[in-house]
Formats: sequence, C-alpha cells, structure tokens
Amino acid sequence: MTFTFRPVDPLQDGELLHSWITHPKAAFWMMQDAKQEDVERAYLEIAADEHHHALLGLRAGRPVFLMEKYDPAHRELVGLYAPRPGDVGMHFLTPPTDTPVHGFTRSVITAVLAHLFEDPSVQRVVVEPDVRNKAVHALNEAVGFVPAREIRKPEKRALLSFCSREGFAAATGVSA
Repeated sequence: MTFTFRPVDPLQDGELLHSWITHPKAAFWMMQDAKQEDVERAYLEIAADEHHHALLGLRAGRPVFLMEKYDPAHRELVGLYAPRPGDVGMHFLTPPTDTPVHGFTRSVITAVLAHLFEDPSVQRVVVEPDVRNKAVHALNEAVGFVPAREIRKPEKRALLSFCSREGFAAATGVSA
C-alpha cells in the first residue's frame, strides 16, 4: 500500500478527526468524550507547537490514518527517560471501518516509520503506548520496536519502546 502525508488542518479536518478519536476503537487515545471543538483546539495547539506535528496519512488522496510526531526532549516524555540526539516520538491512529483490510494497520505503521526515517537526523523512534494495549505492542515489535521498560505518565502506565533504523530495516526489509 502506498501512502502520502499532509499536515492536519485542525479546522478543516476537525470533524473527521473527531469521528476517529471519539470512536470506542480509539479508547487508548483518551479523548472519548471530546466535542469537535475540543479536538479542533487540541490540533490547533499541536499546529502551533514547534515540537509536535500532526499529519494525515492519505491513500489515493483520501485521509486513512492519523500520525503525530514529537520531540521527546520537549513533549510527552520529558523527565521520563534520557533522550538521545536523533530521537523522535510517534503516535498513530487507524480509524474504525466496516470493511477491514488485512494487513492495513501494519502497512500504516511501516509507512509511518519509513516517513520518519526519511529525515536523516532521525536515528530512533520512541513510543509510549498504554501497557494494556497488547495489540499495539505486538505490532510495534513486528516492525522493530524493542520494549525498554514501563513508565508512569500522568494519564497512564506506558511501555517505553524504541525502534532504531537498523531494527526497522531488519524487521521489515524496508531500508530507511
């Protein structure tokens, strides 16, 4: 599957993002009760933040997933681990669908990592999913993430994991 990326437009994409983020499938996104205005405000804040960026993944020009990248030295993980130069944090969300496509989510995370590693300054991708999200842990390991340890964030217990360029290439066969 081939994907392209574009920045989220918080106001134009607000309705779409709201439908994705508040769906029960997105429980680990922790915005189940958000109103559309809350989602728009959250993504306006991200758009204004030099250390956090939101992108839509497109397939044939149509939005099919959300990804966020952030600088873990300044957002999300400050004080919870010692960031290295070249670290980038990542979140991704595939929306609910009535017609699941086998392998879609793995294709998405592979495309997200390939996109992040296109930047030669990125040496390692850092994630911190909820410890209860077993499905994403398996998916992360399938694309080269190595769990480090559990950490306590204000909103959750998370599994801190890292994926190096080499680990990604070895796990997926995709050279970064």
